[in-house]
Amino acid sequence: MGFVIAIDGPAASGKGSMAVRLGKALCLPVLDTGLLYRAVGVAVEQAGGDLDDETQSAAAAARLDLDDLESEAFRTRGAGEAASRVAVHPAVRAALLDAQRRFAAREPGAILDGRDIGTVIVPEAPCKLFVTATPETRARRRHLQLRAQNDPVTFEAILDDIRRRDTRDADRAAAPLRRAEDAALLDTTDLDIDAAFDAALRIVEASRGRWETS
Repeated sequence: MGFVIAIDGPAASGKGSMAVRLGKALCLPVLDTGLLYRAVGVAVEQAGGDLDDETQSAAAAARLDLDDLESEAFRTRGAGEAASRVAVHPAVRAALLDAQRRFAAREPGAILDGRDIGTVIVPEAPCKLFVTATPETRARRRHLQLRAQNDPVTFEAILDDIRRRDTRDADRAAAPLRRAEDAALLDTTDLDIDAAFDAALRIVEASRGRWETS
C-alpha cells in the first residue's frame, strides 16, 4: 500500500472539498465514498424501489460503476438523504467494501473521504483525519452553497436534516461514524476554507514524514 489518506467526518463538514484540494496538491487520486452511497440511493429511487429495503439497495450497490459518479443527480440534498438511508444496510456496505479497498491500494497512494474510511475501509492508513464542525456551522455552509444554486431550502430545514443524518450515521449498526483512535481531529468551526486546508496539509505532511521513515 502506498501513502493513503483517510478522511472521515459528518455530513457537510467540508471533508470532500478538502480531499479534492489535497489530491491536487499531492498528485494523488481521490475517491469521495459518499458518492457511492448517493449513487446507490439514487439508483434505488429511480427504479421505484424502497430505500429501506436491504435487498434492493444491495442489488443496486452490486451494479455500481465507480467510473460513473459524475451525475449532478448524486449531489442534491435528496441524494444525501437517500445515501444516509441505504448506508445503514450491512449488505450495501459489504458490496462496496472491496471496490473502496482496491482504490486505496493504488500506487503511490490515494485519498478517500467518507464516514468509515479510517475505521473500516483502510484502518491501516498511515494518515487519518477526522474533520468536523458544529451542526450550526455545517448547516450555514450548506445553506450558502444551496442558495448559490437557487435552492429555496431554509437554514432550519438543513440544520434539521444534518442533525437527523448525524444521529443516523452515529447510531447505525454497520460501520457507525466515529473518530478512529489514531485520527487527527480537525475542527473547522472557526476556520475558513484556506485555513482548514493549511491545517490539514500540515497534518498530512507530518504523517507522511513519519511514514517515509518508518
